[in-house]
Amino acid sequence: MLSLHNPFPTTPKPSINLNNSTPPFSTTFKPHFPNTLKPPKPHKPHFTTKTQSLLQYNRKPQLAGETPRVVVITSGKGGVGKTTTTANVGLSLARLGFSVVAVDADVGLRNLDLLLGLENRVNYTLVEVLNGDCRLDQALVRDKRWSNFELLCISKPRSKLPIGFGGKALVWLVDALKSRQEGSPDFIIIDCPAGIDAGFITAITPANEAVLVTTPDITSLRDADRVTGLLECDGIRDIKMIVNRVRTDMIKGEDMMSVLDVQEMLGLSLLGVIPEDSEVIRSTNRGYPLVLNKPPTLAGLAFEQAAWRLVEQDSMKAVMMEEEPKKRGFFSFFGG
Repeated sequence: MLSLHNPFPTTPKPSINLNNSTPPFSTTFKPHFPNTLKPPKPHKPHFTTKTQSLLQYNRKPQLAGETPRVVVITSGKGGVGKTTTTANVGLSLARLGFSVVAVDADVGLRNLDLLLGLENRVNYTLVEVLNGDCRLDQALVRDKRWSNFELLCISKPRSKLPIGFGGKALVWLVDALKSRQEGSPDFIIIDCPAGIDAGFITAITPANEAVLVTTPDITSLRDADRVTGLLECDGIRDIKMIVNRVRTDMIKGEDMMSVLDVQEMLGLSLLGVIPEDSEVIRSTNRGYPLVLNKPPTLAGLAFEQAAWRLVEQDSMKAVMMEEEPKKRGFFSFFGG
């Protein structure tokens, strides 16, 4: 049998009068509410500055520039995340309500269909469209998750391209997408192959914008600097970069260049910063892009913000890392 013991015998226990409308509780007494009753919610003050910053991304971004906007995603060096960027940025644009056509311009080693989970639905390619074996709408693979996202592959693996295939073929493709009956897409995103050979020249020919993907290592930066010069020589002036696979622990230990160092070396506008995330490998093997994960990962959120800036032709600014340990964190070395 339990007995109730008052730990404060000197303080009289307040009595509750149900007939009196005025509660008998003192200012220091905290009443106990049973499970069936809910205490009143405390009043929370509204902060105007914080509300405005939260509502910034609760609106649809305003599309800047003339449509269709032809954007090539390139790097020069292989393995830095061009195809991953194309898949996640493309689907992020589709989720924002824009129509997107993603073109896998890697002829011999295409992988964009694998990252999107559409490898079993690619029956026709651009080469077969040019040969007259099918129509353009038959070669476009529409994503079942987002109907305003379409994929087009240039060729099948181990297939031979015609001798006359080159940049003019992609220029024809852009013109055909502009004049199709369904309407012109808002974005045409071209996944550029690695290197600076004929495949690179073919991919950048119809583009008027470029997104340069790089990582904070010297080999990627040397190739990125070389590619930047080639893009400018081809007449592409709107070049932004995405710094991929950033690790804050290595930056703090001075084992990796910071985003500010990368931006100062290349002299390009910063479109986004993608942190190192093990979820990238899982999403690649499942054919399920990061931006569709629930709950979202840090890398997926960074890709969505990069897509937002791409729509409005905006950029972000890299800043130095905080020196105080308490203020260090993932977002302490770059601003939004």
